[in-house]
Amino acid sequence: MRIRGAVLERVGAEPPYAISRPLVIRELDLDEPGPGEVRVRLEAAGVCHSDLSVVDGGRPRPVPMLLGHEGAGVVDACGDGATVAVGQRVAITFLPRCGDCDGCATDGVRPCIPGSTANSAGELVSGGSRLRGRDGRIHHHLGASVFADYTVVDERSVVPVGSDVPPAVAALLGCAVLTGGGAVVNVAPPRPGTTVAVVGLGGVGLAAVLVASGHADVRVVGVDPIASKRAAALNCGADAALSPDEIDGLGADLVIEAAGAVPAFETAISLTKPGGTTVSVGLPPAGAIAGISPLALVAEGRRIVGSYLGSAVPARDIPLFERMWREGRLPVERLVSDELPLDEINVAMDRLREGAALRQVVVPS
Repeated sequence: MRIRGAVLERVGAEPPYAISRPLVIRELDLDEPGPGEVRVRLEAAGVCHSDLSVVDGGRPRPVPMLLGHEGAGVVDACGDGATVAVGQRVAITFLPRCGDCDGCATDGVRPCIPGSTANSAGELVSGGSRLRGRDGRIHHHLGASVFADYTVVDERSVVPVGSDVPPAVAALLGCAVLTGGGAVVNVAPPRPGTTVAVVGLGGVGLAAVLVASGHADVRVVGVDPIASKRAAALNCGADAALSPDEIDGLGADLVIEAAGAVPAFETAISLTKPGGTTVSVGLPPAGAIAGISPLALVAEGRRIVGSYLGSAVPARDIPLFERMWREGRLPVERLVSDELPLDEINVAMDRLREGAALRQVVVPS
């Protein structure tokens, strides 16, 4: 079938992207879903820093590529052996899990090995691409490619959600909430009487604030240099929101770094109390190096933990967060700052690059 999608044709274009237009809306051919695959009519797609890092070259990926990895929609066709029903709303997650490899055996601590290999190659975990342009095959972005009106994904890349879950909420469950919220519930669940600090208040960081603030008797502090993001943290349940130059004397038992930048990582370590845990979920550029004190790690009994996708197992954790949303304990809607049409995707990348947005949601039609 013919679809419309935002294809990244070149990496490292000069911003502003609204002028250089590295993402081009193109008509493409989408193959029918193969065995174990589903076609999804997309309803919403979140714009994430992981998308921007492909556009600006921070995370090299093969091009041309149909971008977007945080989405939701309704299944409208299934390949042989797929078990998700036609008509089912699903959240799309960017790291499929085969269930059989050494990575999957870690219960979320390590990524799926075949899933990661396929993502790096721009293919589905079931192999190859289902997208074709006028010049040949188009690569998939993290097995999802949701900046489009339809996509074909491996069934292991979707998790069913209830029809009452709004598309924007379902989309954010698949990345922002899994990553930020997963770091809270899977890595170091806060105990009553403790303090949680979140450094970097984009969509992922604010999701961590939302989930942490849902724990009883836990103080939550957001840290970000941008005033509007500090205000958003307070709206998401933080007890306080500070700029990095206001944190002297603050100490937290659990600190989540969600900015993907070396200064934020070093700030997160400095905020961590002796005996506390620093969890890094941000993705800095390859080759970035931070300074830490090995003596402090040993003498003060600190922990530094890396957490990819919030150490989540999507099939386990998305239903948990969906239930929290339905119970009113996880108001994911507060993360959405803008909704925009697919044709404005380059504008969305500019707004993200400038720090002018939280979670923008693309509505394909």
